[in-house]
Amino acid sequence: DALQEAIKKIKIGDEEVKTDIIHAGVGNITETDVMLATASKAIIIGFNIRPDTNVQKIAKSEKVEIRLYKIIYDLIDEIKSALKGYLKPKIEEYICGQAEVREIFKIPKIGTIAGSYVLNGKISKNDNIRVIRDGKLIYEGKVSSLKRFKEDVKEVNSGFECGIGVEKFNDIKLKDILEFYTFREVKEK
Repeated sequence: DALQEAIKKIKIGDEEVKTDIIHAGVGNITETDVMLATASKAIIIGFNIRPDTNVQKIAKSEKVEIRLYKIIYDLIDEIKSALKGYLKPKIEEYICGQAEVREIFKIPKIGTIAGSYVLNGKISKNDNIRVIRDGKLIYEGKVSSLKRFKEDVKEVNSGFECGIGVEKFNDIKLKDILEFYTFREVKEK
């Protein structure tokens, strides 16, 4: 049947999620269809039909969803949307900004603070941080402090100076690049 083939061809997220047709038939939706859907935790899809009142009551009491369609493209689009809801979200790294270390301050009981200039983007205290020296990754961790003129701040924009503390890392050198990054959820298209 053309409808079954169209449903089977639906591919979402490198086949991480797919459809499974448990039973297909011609004619009205029956009580047996509802019981099969109950046992297999499935939904019933009807195309150009209407279930009778008794079948609707049984489906309601068994908590089986019946979806009815007149247009095949609506059915396909709705199945695709439903399957996308089952996908694990893709997580992508996002570079928020970079700062260059221009001065180093050794502060007793606190550690090393990198007097830095934000080269691009916007850096935030909540971002993750990488210390890059001569193009090589030296350290990855968290920001312990972010200050402007001795005041704690949440973020600093490009073109401004600030003091940056890196959690559990004090080996900061002049000209180190501090790369701030976070992770974002990317929606499946």
